[in-house]
Amino acid sequence: MTDIDKRRRTVMKVGGTVGIAGLAGCISSPSDGNGDGDGDTSSDGGSGDGTSTGTDGNSDGGKDTNVGMVYATGGLGDNSFNDMANKGIKQAKQEFGVQFQNAEPDSPSDVENLQRQFAQSSSPNYDLICCIGYVQTNSLIKNAGQYPDQDFMLVDSVAEKDNGDLVKNVANYTFKEQQGSFLVGNLAGQLTQMDFSAGKGSTNPDKKVVGFVGGKEVPLIKKFEAGYKAGVARASEDIEVKTAYAGTYSDPVKGKEAAISMYESGADIVYHAAGGTGNGVFKAANQKGRFAIGVDSDQSKAKGTAKFSPVILASMVKKVDEAVYRCTKHVMNGKFKGGQVNTLGLKDGGVEAVYGADLGSKIPQDVKDKVDESRKAIVNGDIEVPTKPKQ
Repeated sequence: MTDIDKRRRTVMKVGGTVGIAGLAGCISSPSDGNGDGDGDTSSDGGSGDGTSTGTDGNSDGGKDTNVGMVYATGGLGDNSFNDMANKGIKQAKQEFGVQFQNAEPDSPSDVENLQRQFAQSSSPNYDLICCIGYVQTNSLIKNAGQYPDQDFMLVDSVAEKDNGDLVKNVANYTFKEQQGSFLVGNLAGQLTQMDFSAGKGSTNPDKKVVGFVGGKEVPLIKKFEAGYKAGVARASEDIEVKTAYAGTYSDPVKGKEAAISMYESGADIVYHAAGGTGNGVFKAANQKGRFAIGVDSDQSKAKGTAKFSPVILASMVKKVDEAVYRCTKHVMNGKFKGGQVNTLGLKDGGVEAVYGADLGSKIPQDVKDKVDESRKAIVNGDIEVPTKPKQ
């Protein structure tokens, strides 16, 4: 055992907590998925009670690398945020032979214990613990301090001490969600003014109304809302944007109820940033013969939502998979750098707007051209996208 391992296990003995399999229902095997704080940009350096790890691969170095995945509440199968993170670690497994284990918290209160269990594990020793979602921030700051020799990754937030210093053993990955949201907002704003029909949806140009459904009303999701509204406004200041927050990322029924209300009030298109809750938005669009816009993954193709492709105009893809893959690769190559914030936007390929598999070809080219003009303007710095919604 190395000196580092000895120091890490000393904390384990003091804490006296149970092993990795101790929280029944929280640790799960890897499963298929396609995959939800700002900080200064820096160079990128950095459900079942069974357990299993990935084993396939083509790199001996990768086979010696173990990664613990602590997902956001809502778990795998959301066809969105968590599944994108899972896609990233599976890519690392496929390319390098990295071994990993998934942990799905049933509630935010589970997060701290799951992080700690991975950090305390000696069979295997985890080279990296990926903490997916802003809800893990406070627990991670505490655990990272107790396990200073353990490398952590945090997605969607920044591990920062009370004095403002970044936690040295945490690599932070954030995204410019507002930029990608601006593009899908511009798309929605243009189409709601048109008499447009495609797939199973159509617009009512007399109304000029679109909608946004968020998960929890927190600063992160407000960035999605802000960018979306700004993009709609670029198309026309006269378009009404209806907004609702479901208060959860894992309740499709609430998502459907919110979207149904918007469609019945004249909305042609509803964009969601609500994880699994957003699946209900697609059901509502399908039922009402209107359109929806997905988030995090290409939801017109994702397992579980592809059946709604005839009403999904586009998705604002957030490359959580790329962040997980990149950080894992850095650890494997000995290039991990904690205490940094890696912020990924349109320019970095961290976010993008992708057109729906069924409907993309039906969208008029002049509409797409204007969306592309907006993208170029954002990348060039000619458009500064707000991170807080305009009231």
